[in-house]
Amino acid sequence: MDIDEPAVAALSLRRLGPEHKGVPAAAWGRTVVEFLDTAPGLDAFQTPLLTLDRRVLDANLAVMGELARRAGVRLAPHGKTTMAPRLWAEQLAAGCWGITVATVWQAQVARMFGVRRLLLANELVDPVGLRWVAEELARDPLFEFVCWADSVDAVEVMAQVLESVPGAPRLRVLVELGGADGRTGARGIGRGRAVADAIRRAKSLVLAGVGGYEGVLGTDRGPTAQFVVRGYLDEIGALHRELAARGWYEDSAIVTAGGSAYQDLVIERLADCADAATTVILRSGAYLVHDDGFYADISPLSPERAAEPLRSAMHGWARVVSRPEPGLALLDAGKRDLPYDKGLPVPQLVIGSVDTVRIPGAAVTELNDQHAYMRLPADAELSVGDVVRLGLSHPCTAFDKWRLIPVVDDADALRPRVIDLVHTFF
Repeated sequence: MDIDEPAVAALSLRRLGPEHKGVPAAAWGRTVVEFLDTAPGLDAFQTPLLTLDRRVLDANLAVMGELARRAGVRLAPHGKTTMAPRLWAEQLAAGCWGITVATVWQAQVARMFGVRRLLLANELVDPVGLRWVAEELARDPLFEFVCWADSVDAVEVMAQVLESVPGAPRLRVLVELGGADGRTGARGIGRGRAVADAIRRAKSLVLAGVGGYEGVLGTDRGPTAQFVVRGYLDEIGALHRELAARGWYEDSAIVTAGGSAYQDLVIERLADCADAATTVILRSGAYLVHDDGFYADISPLSPERAAEPLRSAMHGWARVVSRPEPGLALLDAGKRDLPYDKGLPVPQLVIGSVDTVRIPGAAVTELNDQHAYMRLPADAELSVGDVVRLGLSHPCTAFDKWRLIPVVDDADALRPRVIDLVHTFF
């Protein structure tokens, strides 16, 4: 198994309490299973709330899986997006190669749930973290782990620490190639080659491939951004081919890139690296949940760009608590509840007693810690107590505000039914 399914299933036996924001007091003390057996509706929960739509999660899972299958690449979705083992398990069951993480702590959470194959898309030079990885690899021969290095200095730190761990297996390391004005990553093929040479010469390390992250090099789908991203991806492919031609790989290799904005370009420029000895891996993290903001605008799988698109599976729900003046409503959701770093929430629907209605011209213009300022036409019919469904941007900063997220059967229904509760670990 690629994940400990009994450990994931045991999450449903955890008891609910006031630490689970939005869960009604009537559920406190019950297990997740016991509460779900009461067939709760969404209107049983308190606001504010974040929900996931089961129909859309399933559809997004299928869309991305088919994209990877057709392209001949594998998926290792970034686990930091959701930090939800239940969702990781669904992705792995759908055929994903493994789970990507960004920190050793995230890797430790994943290992707590038995994730067998992890890609740490980051430098690993923390001695405590390195020792834990080495000991975990020694403890479980079935555990597969790979991380990055972007400098000779980093390689030397890693080698020094690992050589002090008795019986530690050799650690598989990718060269991280970076781009100008980007984030981490060796700048240029020449420096990448030097890092690769240092890895293969280190007794405690194994050169395992080349990787990087193109998402920081563009913020739109304009021609300039696409030109820069393509050029960067071409460098990743060129370095990998050079290392393979030099015979520097001992066995199989990995070529990896790909956030949730330029999957199409990664496939276009790197899919042909895949062969019997090389696995090309996309690390898209946001595809399962998607959004109604940043990724909806930039993703190649948005409805205006794809016949089989991704759609947002997450929504915020907030209640009108004040109408202090015409054209203004205050909602009971703020920065502690909803993402705001890549766009403010967007009002979509008002949930009425007999129907759902839209509010033309409504917009959230500001968030405080616990309030949203929603501007709307002065004659809009909106009352204190009404519930507004909000479209959200950026799942990474939506999930991290919630320990438990209800899953509904249909977020478009007048009375959505809660059919699951997803635990997160942040």
